Amino acid sequence: MSCPGHVVSGINLSTQVKAATLWSLPISFGYSYSMGSKLRFPARNNGVMTRSGREFRRLKVVCVDYPRPELDNSVNFVEAAYLSSSFRSAPRPTKPLEVVIAGAGLAGLSTAKYLADAGHKPILLEARDVLGGKVAAWKDDDGDWYETGLHIFFGAYPNIQNLFGELGINDRLQWKEHSMIFAMPSKPGEFSRFDFLEALPSPLNGIWAILKNNEMLTWSEKVKFAIGLLPAMLGGQSYVEAQDGVSVEEWMRKRGIPDRVTDEVFIAMSKALNFINPDELSMQCILIALNRFLQEKHGSKMAFLDGNPPERLCLPIVEHIESRGGQVRLNSRIKKVQLNKDGSVNNFLLNNGAIVRGDAFVFATPVDILKLLLPEDWKEIPYFKKLEKLVGVPVINVHIWFDRKLKNTYDHLLFSRSELLSVYADMSVTCKEYYNPNQSMLELVFAPAEEWISRSDSEIIDATMQELSKLFPDEISADQSKAKIVKYHVVKTPRLEELAR
Repeated sequence: MSCPGHVVSGINLSTQVKAATLWSLPISFGYSYSMGSKLRFPARNNGVMTRSGREFRRLKVVCVDYPRPELDNSVNFVEAAYLSSSFRSAPRPTKPLEVVIAGAGLAGLSTAKYLADAGHKPILLEARDVLGGKVAAWKDDDGDWYETGLHIFFGAYPNIQNLFGELGINDRLQWKEHSMIFAMPSKPGEFSRFDFLEALPSPLNGIWAILKNNEMLTWSEKVKFAIGLLPAMLGGQSYVEAQDGVSVEEWMRKRGIPDRVTDEVFIAMSKALNFINPDELSMQCILIALNRFLQEKHGSKMAFLDGNPPERLCLPIVEHIESRGGQVRLNSRIKKVQLNKDGSVNNFLLNNGAIVRGDAFVFATPVDILKLLLPEDWKEIPYFKKLEKLVGVPVINVHIWFDRKLKNTYDHLLFSRSELLSVYADMSVTCKEYYNPNQSMLELVFAPAEEWISRSDSEIIDATMQELSKLFPDEISADQSKAKIVKYHVVKTPRLEELAR
């Protein structure tokens, strides 16, 4: 899959101040809303004129990251740490197994890492020339990075949080304020926040955040929402798993939760988690996230990686694997899975004609890739026949560099609540490596993307600008009469039908 970007007009970015040096200073930017203790600098004008002519005072975003939350004592983190440590403490094998793994995304990299910890010899094959899979990224001619997706690391992700700790790179996560911030489509340019009170334990901090938000839900809707969630909170994992065949929309209506709750909150949540609308998404996906957020005090806290994922996250895993005798091979695309007479795997045949043999084989690829490579002899086996029901979801990630610093933004992930966009962030503010004091770079998830994945990049950018004109009515217009695009990159992740073409 190629992921080209397009330069609209060139600029010289070589004079950009290095992020690492500036980020170590107590910097405050003269725009938007406070994310912590204010460290002010002189601004020529602290007031902002609205289109109605009314002046209001903006608080200031402070790019000072929050401390890493106390995750290590949560039940899920303790379990994850114990399970991963069992690989390191396991008896060394008399004869290490050579395990061939397809796919160097986080699943494949983690598999190889823990096999190496257990004393085996992983051989990790990646089809492309870049690590990361869904967290892959590329550097353009200006030295700027563009990514497969906009990635957030929640406190409720015990395995990845544990992995960061084992690699000694916890300091590469930039934790943000414990809030969820939603755009208000009915009030262009305005946002509504769910702020989790640090002093309260879970689930009280989440309940507090919902009750304190008065812009999105009425009191009646909040009460019905809370009552509707009780079975999920009390029923545990067995209840969550039983909802797999029920869509988010169906579940809400069965529980007597008003449609407006779905419209105001769960459309955004569904698109953020799975890139599709709530009438297509299993409620199980939502409840897994909600239960973690409600049961773990820091579960809904978010962190950004401090730079590009291939170098800042994937490379340390590769170094760990190779230091223990494993191999990571790029540009190693699998052409065919070749079988023995008994139906077991004999080897992987690569596109370049090379044959890779091993004692065991692992697929750590998207389901669409596995379905393309599945041997004919396996397709009628009941276990593999279940793959027919699994379908990948296409998604588009958009990056736009503007000719100025946008003011109406936050040092945080933002839920756009637009028809075409899911979540977005001004990466020139949220991420150290991408920091730029003079220009904004918005990274946006374009979803649902099924109807757009085959359209041209220019069409996608035009549609994105239409949506951004609603989020930034005073700063962005669709015709670029306000903020102008310096350049953009569009990264498409298609599904099986597109991959097969």
